[in-house]
Amino acid sequence: MKYLASASAPGILHTVLPILIVVLALAWVQGAWAGPPTDQLRDGVQRVVAILMAPELSGDTKIDERSAAVNKVADEIFDFSETAKRSLGQHWAQRTVAEREEFVRLFTELLQRTYLSKVDKYNSEMTFREDVVDGDQAIVRTTLLLGKAGGMSLDYRMHQRGDRWQVYDLSINGISLVASYRSQFDRIVRADSYDGLVARLKSRQFGFPAPVAGSSGGRPAR
Repeated sequence: MKYLASASAPGILHTVLPILIVVLALAWVQGAWAGPPTDQLRDGVQRVVAILMAPELSGDTKIDERSAAVNKVADEIFDFSETAKRSLGQHWAQRTVAEREEFVRLFTELLQRTYLSKVDKYNSEMTFREDVVDGDQAIVRTTLLLGKAGGMSLDYRMHQRGDRWQVYDLSINGISLVASYRSQFDRIVRADSYDGLVARLKSRQFGFPAPVAGSSGGRPAR
């Protein structure tokens, strides 16, 4: 059994990013070789699949329950705090503890609202190629197949926290999610203020980040 991805949305990043942020929820996962980062990522995929396939959580009346269950798994797969910190970039150091906590909450809500809420509207076929581990850092390299749209390279950047590996960034054909958000956030803070950025997040004026080159040139954030 294989699940093929929809590719009808305009713009390839806009099409696939909702899939990627939830670790390809309906993915048919292939690839025999794997290390601990890949194993844990694959386990997350299987747990999300189980949620989406559960009869007791199916149907429009169960959307909220289904989303809550997916978000709970996503909290284990992704290190949203680290993703938020890296996305805010140099402006993170200037923030108070309370401001950091608020930003992480708002940023996580942004990802959940923009991407995780769409988890059961997309599917795809993915192959795990390898993972490269360097101490407590790792890159899990995969190939995402999009039916007639062809394939693309998708790299998950992970780090180890205790006995778990968590995703803090992902790159689509070399375009980093963190770098894209960081470029947007930096422009807003410089043109307006940090408070202005927070106000936009609170008013839900953010969605898909345009793939623009920031200080990292759009490359994966380090």
